[in-house]
Amino acid sequence: MEPRDLQLPGYVPVSLSQSTILTVYGLSSLLVVSLVWFLSGRSRNISKLDRLLMCWWAFTGLTHLILEGYFAFSPEFYKDKTGFYLAEVWKEYSKGDSRYAGRDSAIVAVEGMTSVLEGPPCLLAVYAIAKGKGYSYILQFAISLGQLYGTFVYFITAYLEGDNFSASPFYYYAYYVLANSFWLLIPSLIAIRCWKKISSAVQSQSQKKNKIR
Repeated sequence: MEPRDLQLPGYVPVSLSQSTILTVYGLSSLLVVSLVWFLSGRSRNISKLDRLLMCWWAFTGLTHLILEGYFAFSPEFYKDKTGFYLAEVWKEYSKGDSRYAGRDSAIVAVEGMTSVLEGPPCLLAVYAIAKGKGYSYILQFAISLGQLYGTFVYFITAYLEGDNFSASPFYYYAYYVLANSFWLLIPSLIAIRCWKKISSAVQSQSQKKNKIR
């Protein structure tokens, strides 16, 4: 595991297969997304785009709370001998970024804040969209900026430290690059959309005030 000088006394290698770990994660995510999509479809007032956004916020919110929350508050997950699924996930992911198994302080801080400060708001965003709350766009914009900030910090700190934390090119591109790219692309698109919606609403309100005057 890179870097080669990483010492992890008591480290227990991952026991579940990669296919098992990814299948469980994929099916769990699909279940959440399908459930949200089905329930949101019962309301004719919610557009398909908003339903997709609800699915995204439910998926990413639970990922922040459960997966990242477990990592942040389980400092010795790499010693787990029971085959506990969440520990196995992070042992497997550490093949793409050994800073996780090594408990890099920047990583722990980012993941901890993401879990606590972004997890619950993501789930609140699902509710806000479903109920058409006025704060929906501001909330989504704020969370997206937070996700972008955390992801940039994640990549930049790796670059500054030599970007040499993966076990092989496969894990580097599959886990480190591909898996994290979604938290750059999707939050960027959501932030742009929300910026336009908020700007349009403010401009419309300003024009109404000018007409009244």
